[in-house]
Amino acid sequence: MPVLNGLAASGDTPAPSPIERRPLGSAKLPPPPTRTIALGDKLPAARRPVAEASSDDEENPDEEPATKGIDTLPDTSASSRRVPMLTFREGLLPPKITYHPHTGSVIASGPVLVVLSLHHIKIYNLEISDSPLYDLETKHLGMKDTKLLCAEFRPSINKADRGGIIWIGTKDGSLLEMDVRKGIVTAAKVGAHLHPITHLFRYGRSMVTLDESGKTLIFSPDPEHPEKDVNLTSTVPRAVRTTDKHSFVKLLDGKLWTASRSEHASAGGSSINSKAVPMIRVFDIFNPAAPGKTILPNDYVGQVTTATILPTQPDKVYVGHEEGYVSVWSLDTDDGWPLCEETMKVSTSDIVCLEGVNERLWAGGRNGYISAFEVGQKPWVMKNCWNAHPGGLPVSKLFVNYRAIEANRKLCVVSLGRDESVKFWDGLLGVDWVENELVKNESSFSTFQDITALLVSWNCDAARPDSMIDDGRNSEFFTEALTSVSTPPDIISFSFQEVIDLESRKMAAKNMILGGKKKEDALSDRVTGAYRRWYDKLCAAVKAVFTPQGVEYTAVHTDSMVGLFSCLFLRNTKDFVCREKHMAAVKRGMGGRYGNKGAVIARVVIGDSSLCLLNCHLAAGQNAVKQRNSDVAAILDEKGIFDPSPFPSAYVGGGDGSMVLDHEFVLLNGDLNYRIDLTRREAYLSAFRSGDLSNLLSHDQLLQQMRVNKTFRLRGFSEGPITFLPTYKYDPRSDEYDTSEKRRHPAWPISSAFVIRVKNINAEERQRSKAIVEAAWADEQVRFLDGAQKFYVRQALM
Repeated sequence: MPVLNGLAASGDTPAPSPIERRPLGSAKLPPPPTRTIALGDKLPAARRPVAEASSDDEENPDEEPATKGIDTLPDTSASSRRVPMLTFREGLLPPKITYHPHTGSVIASGPVLVVLSLHHIKIYNLEISDSPLYDLETKHLGMKDTKLLCAEFRPSINKADRGGIIWIGTKDGSLLEMDVRKGIVTAAKVGAHLHPITHLFRYGRSMVTLDESGKTLIFSPDPEHPEKDVNLTSTVPRAVRTTDKHSFVKLLDGKLWTASRSEHASAGGSSINSKAVPMIRVFDIFNPAAPGKTILPNDYVGQVTTATILPTQPDKVYVGHEEGYVSVWSLDTDDGWPLCEETMKVSTSDIVCLEGVNERLWAGGRNGYISAFEVGQKPWVMKNCWNAHPGGLPVSKLFVNYRAIEANRKLCVVSLGRDESVKFWDGLLGVDWVENELVKNESSFSTFQDITALLVSWNCDAARPDSMIDDGRNSEFFTEALTSVSTPPDIISFSFQEVIDLESRKMAAKNMILGGKKKEDALSDRVTGAYRRWYDKLCAAVKAVFTPQGVEYTAVHTDSMVGLFSCLFLRNTKDFVCREKHMAAVKRGMGGRYGNKGAVIARVVIGDSSLCLLNCHLAAGQNAVKQRNSDVAAILDEKGIFDPSPFPSAYVGGGDGSMVLDHEFVLLNGDLNYRIDLTRREAYLSAFRSGDLSNLLSHDQLLQQMRVNKTFRLRGFSEGPITFLPTYKYDPRSDEYDTSEKRRHPAWPISSAFVIRVKNINAEERQRSKAIVEAAWADEQVRFLDGAQKFYVRQALM
């Protein structure tokens, strides 16, 4: 990109005038502000922290509160959004099962599903029907006032009885046994506990019951009659005292893990700055001689919410916490008690539920999404993420239906949502395996062609098009940019920033109100005069350069958001077919409320390939690296930017085109505001004079983040070599880098050309290739299922 006098600069707004400072006590303090709210009036909106504001102030702090911990979050850039639906009846949609999210309990064993809700029991066989085989009320079973709280399938040495008998815990402390094949209560132990029974567990051939006071009963087979299963009438339980008022309980590797919200300890020693951490109590309940032990995380984490063991790492326990933390515990210790290895922040919200499934750690979120992580590297990698329970309500529980491996040859994962629904998922993620293999074979059912795209990015600092004619170098800017490629490009994308003066409150306010709204026309009537003038200028420039060559273009879309303005041209040709084109915007200014920072995003589908072009303006300020990283992550992770596309084969990772990274090709440009991190001005000026680009690039914040920050969302992107000096920021009409009061550090506004290989799919050939891949998956599935079954047998869960 040529250096232009002043106009090629990526201009930040001038620094505010210094505020007059008075000596302490030199004047009377003004009275505090007052506010009068009439009865019945709505309260004003809560004030947001100042740190959330995205401004052009160069004094941004090194680490903004809104972005703390972002460097430890999992890498989500390659995440698949394919929904791994599972059904017990081939060729039919998954069953629609509901439960009560506050009083309900759900258990599963193969195709048998039992749903409890206080006075109600529904029993399903999902291989037969989606409707319940039995719909029972306790009063009809001779238990008029009994409230049912929890249930579990009782183990049996008789294979025919597995998945056929359940134990139920009640609010009055009684235990019931039911044959779900017949829908009848077969035994009862009245008053087994003095308090409500909150949990039931199966371990090997034993059953474990726990009440809210912490009393635990262990029902194990009689050693003298090992051929007999445990039962409520003749098996004498052994009592163990555990944690009362527990908020978390889980039986893991034969030990009972508990935590209470009221129990805390201090992390980091006795320092007054140390934070409270939850106390976890572990009980070796199957060893009468072993006492319980209290264990503590080695760093601050939130309250315990969930825990699990990953089948590929059976010597570790992963504990989920509020505030997005996970603590990792080793089971392979000298004294046999768990030891905390590390704690990490892996989410910006609470970890609600975790389950180890095959090779990945599944996590249920508060937004209804389930994510599957690979945890063998740091940071973790999110491999899958799908909207499991639409509506924005939490995924409250995840569990593996172990017996489905044996009974149905499926690795079934069950999720319960606050949306009152029970969902079933393929724990092997077979749909992803098949689709990934198809991508490898793409050349067997596709033809390809190359198209070219020219992207020009420019922060014009509120300059008007007519200001470009008063200088020879400026007047040739568009001609030089458009002829920088050897042949006329198929796509031309112009990305402007600061088209309007962000210092003008009237102009900025008008555009903040209108900016970011969807526009159906090529140029909306609401676009301000500044945008229209640039639109006219761009159309004229493209026409002037290419019409003499016999090449015509159409401006297929423009969009604007405050200072951002994008204009997309497509070459008029029959060489390729543009099947879809849309534009949208994402706001990032002031905590995501305003469009003075953010991105204008274009979606184009050519043949069976999708392109996404982003015009970004990220947070300003030499030290605002983390805020810029946060802006990038938010833009790439924004859901529902576009409506789902009718051309699913054009997208990758199971996406439907509604998110940026659903697209096969993503081209990102703009005023990213990453600077050169050389503190002394003379240091970088000396490098400029000597042409020492390697020294400058080694201190470039963007390249540094791509090199050292494993969670940086642009690590999956690449760019061409930079062979020219920084183009930002010059004093107006000079070749001198910024000498204003701000003395901004230099950076690189750019233009670039890309050759993109798009595909056209032969649907019949693809279907044939898919059949071959699915046959191969059937063999792989057997191997995975055998491995999973061995793990659950070792864990005494099958």
